[in-house]
Amino acid sequence: MGTPLFISFVVPVYNRPQEVEELLESLVVQSEKNFEIIIVEDGSSLPCDGVIKPYQQQLSITYKAIPNGGPSNARNVGVQSAKGAYLIFLDSDVVLPRHYMAIVNRALLNNPSIDLFGGPDTAHEDFTPIQKAINYSMTSVITTGGIRGKKVHAGRYCPRTFNMGCRTTLFEQLRGFDVTMRFGEDIDFCLRAYGANAKVYLLEEAWVYHKRRVDFKKFYKQVFNSGIARIHLEKRHPHSMELVHTLPAMATTLFVLLVVFSCFYPILLVVLALFACIVFTDALHSTKNLKVALLSLVATFIQITGYGSGFLVALWRCYILRGKEFSAFEKTFYN
Repeated sequence: MGTPLFISFVVPVYNRPQEVEELLESLVVQSEKNFEIIIVEDGSSLPCDGVIKPYQQQLSITYKAIPNGGPSNARNVGVQSAKGAYLIFLDSDVVLPRHYMAIVNRALLNNPSIDLFGGPDTAHEDFTPIQKAINYSMTSVITTGGIRGKKVHAGRYCPRTFNMGCRTTLFEQLRGFDVTMRFGEDIDFCLRAYGANAKVYLLEEAWVYHKRRVDFKKFYKQVFNSGIARIHLEKRHPHSMELVHTLPAMATTLFVLLVVFSCFYPILLVVLALFACIVFTDALHSTKNLKVALLSLVATFIQITGYGSGFLVALWRCYILRGKEFSAFEKTFYN
């Protein structure tokens, strides 16, 4: 294998110094260290510069503080300081396994045609039961079709910015992330990459630990906006929507109809019970934890109905009422 490529990590941060410290700890112990880290503080009231200082003697870290403008803008700003041939975008709530850089280096050197890549995410054994349940609902083939990082999945693979790598020249060619999009900006970037004939790959072994949201309320807000974003993406990229993207909306509609008509035909609740049994059995097999499996039931219904509701609301507002793009729960960019 040849000399490892130099890589630039770009991480937007908002009020999460403890997460940044955990990420840096995982970068210190990487078996290969041919990288720099660019951390962009996006208008935080709780900055992480103090957390970074102890690591600056062990890692090449650039710290930039900017006014709050959202993660897409923060990533674009971070890339301006990048020196790597490839960029890797991470969320601040990610922790890397020790082998991550070695796997990425090997993949890039063995396949120079890679322009854009991503890897899966998983839950660490130290995560809370709710975090593990949310991880299940976001990665299970039952709930998402495996489109976020399974080798066998429904639909075309698009890397997500919790674990996305990109050739720097491609990023410049596409002019970065669209700062007008709060949700779905990574999928928009990937669809533009496909349009530019970029070679997009899933590196299944380059996985990360991803903490995600810490409670079900925040999780609902996230997936609701993701459902909205899917409609916006279809308007920006006609014919990009696939069957797997519509399934949560269809399931949400079915759930509502079953509940309503069960008032007259209680036997219909058996359908919901059967679905719940399938999810619980799969979650128990996957997580090997009864409590996490039970919480996964809640997370799965939130994931499906939250995404489905956002999808249906956006479908009505954008296609029926012919309204403009919008998002919900806009107190800040990161909630």
